[in-house]
Amino acid sequence: MQNRLNLQHVLAGLVLLASAGTAFPAHALSDGGTSDLDASGEHIAALPADPRIAAAIATIQPGAIRADIAALVAFRNRSTLSSMTPNLPPGTGATAAADWVFAQYSTISRECGGCLEVKRDTFTEQPMSRIPVPTTITNVYAVLKGTEGGNRTVLVTGHYDSRNSTNENTTDEAPGANDDASGVAVSIESARALSKMRFPATIIFAAVAGEEQGLNGSRHLAQTLKAAQVELEGVLNNDIVGGNTTPGDTLQDKHAVRIFSEGIPATATPDQVKTVELLGYESDSPSRELARAVTDVDATYFGHGASPVAGSGSLPYFHPVLELRRDRFLRGGDHTSFNGEGFTAIRFTEWREDFNHQHQNLRVENGVQFGDLIQYVDMDYAANVARLNAATLATLAAAPAPPADPKIVTSNLDNNTTLRWTPAASAPAGTHYQVLWRELSSSEWQHHAEAAKFGSAGTATLPVSKDNVIFGIRSVDTAGHASLAVVPYPVR
Repeated sequence: MQNRLNLQHVLAGLVLLASAGTAFPAHALSDGGTSDLDASGEHIAALPADPRIAAAIATIQPGAIRADIAALVAFRNRSTLSSMTPNLPPGTGATAAADWVFAQYSTISRECGGCLEVKRDTFTEQPMSRIPVPTTITNVYAVLKGTEGGNRTVLVTGHYDSRNSTNENTTDEAPGANDDASGVAVSIESARALSKMRFPATIIFAAVAGEEQGLNGSRHLAQTLKAAQVELEGVLNNDIVGGNTTPGDTLQDKHAVRIFSEGIPATATPDQVKTVELLGYESDSPSRELARAVTDVDATYFGHGASPVAGSGSLPYFHPVLELRRDRFLRGGDHTSFNGEGFTAIRFTEWREDFNHQHQNLRVENGVQFGDLIQYVDMDYAANVARLNAATLATLAAAPAPPADPKIVTSNLDNNTTLRWTPAASAPAGTHYQVLWRELSSSEWQHHAEAAKFGSAGTATLPVSKDNVIFGIRSVDTAGHASLAVVPYPVR
């Protein structure tokens, strides 16, 4: 057993060495010889940084994160149910918190000349398991309209409601500093950082309620956007992203953030599930491709190893870890509401949670402090999560739409692969297309090639066996902003 663990550490070290600089590790477990995987294209490397995005995300500072979290904690108990509690002290409860979030987005909008359309999504939820009476729920969001005039949209969210040990307790302290004032701070500071920029696609900065009662707010917002036929290309949900600072916890990783994403889409039909399983695409849902896109953005704007990636400025080493499941055990998050409506969505959450500081009444037992207090939030960590979110939003909003109708030709038994796709109708002049591939055993893209080197517009034939790899295709503009990758389905 010890020998196997030592071997795992050696392999992990080799991967880290291989990934120093701008290139990602590729074909790490090969026998060292050249294979068709390596004979064409190049190893995946960081895309070029956009100086405007780099400058914008550098403005996100821990002090602003702290101010946002402290303001939300000051509402004492942000339980969604408090919106129906009579005679709450002024300046407390969920309704007052919603007003504060609305004011933050409105202030940001004034500072950028009215660039944001600030909205409330208010509705009444009827009684259900954790909602004892008809309850008013309010989501607050700000819209930065895209310049291309279409419905292409990306969205970031956190939930501003909180709770303590008892769901129905709307008056005792429920500070919710990490769960989830930290996620709301990510949304607000992303809006502040990006509001002075303009992008082809629209960005929505949201703060939802009702999460603790069953994802009620996010479900309503997702249904509202679907009814409006918004083309929601990606949702970034931030829930518990404060980088827990409990004294004595030596296992927290302040350089890593977990990204959870669904494999098989929640809305897949039985026939679609069979197709996904037949092709081995269980890890290639749109949400999983969004998670991979975050790793690409991270490689561009954050340092890796001893030195930062070229063009990334002085941002520290910080990296997302792909968690290949929809969410944690016994818990859920607002991204699943969007998945349930057929949207692409993922969850950011800290590396190691402390459950003494979630859903707990404030108290001290046997010398242990319980409660979700601001003293357990690492503002530097939360600022890095916000920077990564903002960079991802900006990159996707600046990128062309993904290629449409991707196909892989399977009419012949050979060791080549022919891919076909339709360029996005809204793609700007100069858009080019990259083919990505990875071994079936790999969770991240390993190789890429410019499609134009292997074919003409909308098609490419590569000397790589389709039986050994997963392929993806993405659109890239002249500045290097890349769309989400799309995987091709067979055609004969």
